[in-house]
Amino acid sequence: MLAALLRVIGAIDWLTEQVGQWLKWLVLFSSLISAGNALVRYTLHQSSNAWLEIQWYMFGAMFLLAAGYALKYEEHVRVDIFYSKMSSRTQAWVDVVGGILFLMPMSIIIIWLSMPMVTNSIKSWEYSSDPGGLLRWPIKITIPLGFGLLALQGLAEIAKKFLIGLGLREPGKMYERPVQ
Repeated sequence: MLAALLRVIGAIDWLTEQVGQWLKWLVLFSSLISAGNALVRYTLHQSSNAWLEIQWYMFGAMFLLAAGYALKYEEHVRVDIFYSKMSSRTQAWVDVVGGILFLMPMSIIIIWLSMPMVTNSIKSWEYSSDPGGLLRWPIKITIPLGFGLLALQGLAEIAKKFLIGLGLREPGKMYERPVQ
């Protein structure tokens, strides 16, 4: 049973890692598009709303799709006035309870509430109201997708912390970044 759980955790961590590595390229592309757009705008006095919107889309996609990656490496914002003074096992139990009571319900609610908006955007082939703007559904679909990835990694983190809380795993061992 423990071996199966560890395989599931490993598979979720692998998926999250792949998404995180892919998003690093999106940061580069977004930066290049932004620089190119600024260069064209100030040298040739030409611009397009589509170029501005693709930058916004990429930033939104990076933010939403990287949430699970940030959770995996515990890079999310945490107010740790009391947390840092707790033992590793107590911290693990706080994370389990927080994941179950806050992270998972919030992720599921946002997925649930965003799906009609995404579906309507796809069905109506919604475009930006700005002249030369882009389709809206590609960025809107990142909302449920991003929170789905966050919820999936949240399940893995809850399981990891549960095992730490029970004393079956050592804290910190599962959070080391891979050597690149």
